[in-house]
Amino acid sequence: MNARSITRLLALGRLALGAGLVAAPGRVAGGWVGGVADKPDGQVLVVGLGARDAALGLGALRALSAGHGAPDWIRAGMIADAADLVAAVRARDSLPPLAIPAVVALAGGSLVLGAWLQSAVD
Repeated sequence: MNARSITRLLALGRLALGAGLVAAPGRVAGGWVGGVADKPDGQVLVVGLGARDAALGLGALRALSAGHGAPDWIRAGMIADAADLVAAVRARDSLPPLAIPAVVALAGGSLVLGAWLQSAVD
């Protein structure tokens, strides 16, 4: 599997997660942010984050198809993932028990992968 294929999978994963957050914020985000994901005021933020991730995924897919610009979309995703990671760590005492390990795995893994992909993908 090459860098372009991995970038495509990362973008598709981001798109799927984003779409899930938009379509079913309580169900998809409940394990991350807890009961606030079931309330309209919490869903405002969850849906916004979902739209952000969907847009980042779509942008990366479009850049891959065009043959240029993918590293910029990867870096944008890395900024979003870093913000998610920092925010989750700062709020760790208010989050469900599995939230931090999940965010570290997903956002942290995406950061590490993105660091490699941004220079490996054309």
